[in-house]
Amino acid sequence: MALQKRSVSLHGHRTSVALEAEFWAVIDQAVRAEHRSLASLIAEIDDTRDPDDPLSSAIRVWVLKRAQTRAHQQA
Repeated sequence: MALQKRSVSLHGHRTSVALEAEFWAVIDQAVRAEHRSLASLIAEIDDTRDPDDPLSSAIRVWVLKRAQTRAHQQA
């Protein structure tokens, strides 16, 4: 599974995040549904993660929690 890199500005600093396409698909859907920018969503995840956790891992956990919440709502 190839990683796809995207660059965003977080608090005035450019950073790149590499994730699998499936994770980006969920993130892109969330950005569209919430009418917000990719950078604002990633910044929110960044602001709430444990500083010892990599940003990419925090994003993957965010995607998993979103999927779990949606599955629970549909049950």
